[in-house]
Amino acid sequence: MKYEITLKKSIIGCPKDQIGTVRALGLKKTGSKVVKEANDCIKGQIFKVKHLLEVKEI
Repeated sequence: MKYEITLKKSIIGCPKDQIGTVRALGLKKTGSKVVKEANDCIKGQIFKVKHLLEVKEI
């Protein structure tokens, strides 16, 4: 199973740890998308910044 992850909200004003998590997922600008393999590490990163993301299962 894979996740399609889209950055829906800006990271301006977010704490540095959340900005780092978004960058670690490979997202740069609002509206950018990545496809990641589902594993515990990715699920934890998504949970940490879920208020900024839109996630779809593929």
